[in-house]
Amino acid sequence: MNFVCSVCGQTAPVTTRAPKCACGGLWKLDWQPPKFDLQKIDRSVWGMFRYRRYMALADDSWRDVTLGEGMTPLVRLDEDVLLKMDYFMPTLSYKDRGAAILVAHCKAIGVDSVVQDSSGNAGNSVAAYCGRSGIQCDIYVPEGTSPGKIAMIQAHGATAHVVPGSRDHCADVCRAQVEREGKYYANHVYNPFFYEGTKTYIYEVYEQLGRIPAHLFLPLGNGTLFLGVVKGLEHLLASGCIERMPKIIAIQSERCAPFAEAVKTHSPVPAPVTPTPTMAEGIAIGVPMRGREILEAIYKYQMELVTVPEGRILEARSTLARQGIYAEHTTAANLAAYWNYCEQHGKTPDSLLTMCGAGLKSDH
Repeated sequence: MNFVCSVCGQTAPVTTRAPKCACGGLWKLDWQPPKFDLQKIDRSVWGMFRYRRYMALADDSWRDVTLGEGMTPLVRLDEDVLLKMDYFMPTLSYKDRGAAILVAHCKAIGVDSVVQDSSGNAGNSVAAYCGRSGIQCDIYVPEGTSPGKIAMIQAHGATAHVVPGSRDHCADVCRAQVEREGKYYANHVYNPFFYEGTKTYIYEVYEQLGRIPAHLFLPLGNGTLFLGVVKGLEHLLASGCIERMPKIIAIQSERCAPFAEAVKTHSPVPAPVTPTPTMAEGIAIGVPMRGREILEAIYKYQMELVTVPEGRILEARSTLARQGIYAEHTTAANLAAYWNYCEQHGKTPDSLLTMCGAGLKSDH
């Protein structure tokens, strides 16, 4: 099992501490899972590591890292919509899927100190698993990150650095520290092990339903869930579990939509945008580092893009709350985007939306 550069094809062992290839390209994981088979799931494990046969794991370090993440329920919102309750996680965010396996990898290769940048949820998740694993952790978040997320990061024993400016600037500041101090960059966008965790979202849905819904609505900022879902679906397709790819509708904020703008001209790279403030902070990524890779998937599988009307996010949040589902603003944006899509395309049955983060995380 090796890393392979997404640009030049150079390989490196997965034990490398280099966050990316010398050419600047990001790593992909050169590893193929065996054919997916529901009968070979380890049902003695109630969590995502029941699928470990299909995850790139070097050893059993995950056993000392896991907090029981995964196996989140599916809840029906109405006759057309199912909700995957991925905020039913140890740190109240789906990011625990990726962070658990990323930190397990860090533990397996002897990493004792990491750095990460995040809009809040991924940083909190990495901080939690690092705390559990005895790994020192620095998390960089942009100004405007909800105080609740910052408090959680600090509670896990990590150092939270609040950086003035945009989410993209925050990432630049963090990466500068990585270059300067040589710490391990436990980043949810750069490190391909993170996607080994987020792809379990699809394995769970398939196990729970025995099928994949016709329409998958996925939030798209840096693409950590999006790319994991694509990996999971491609694996199910190659294994003969599903006959075709479902329709994927990627969700962007109307105030930060580099992919939605790019597809208008079939551009191979995200469009340059200037993000403006949005309640959907989790997808407000103006410079997505895996943008070319994401667009390749969008075009290959003829995915659609829909933007979130900013003015409907609070309405969507209230609608969910009245159903007992208290979601953060970025998560409520998924429902607002679904409404927008239906207004444009008509009734959209058999749809699956993800509830990414709990509401307490974005109360200001």
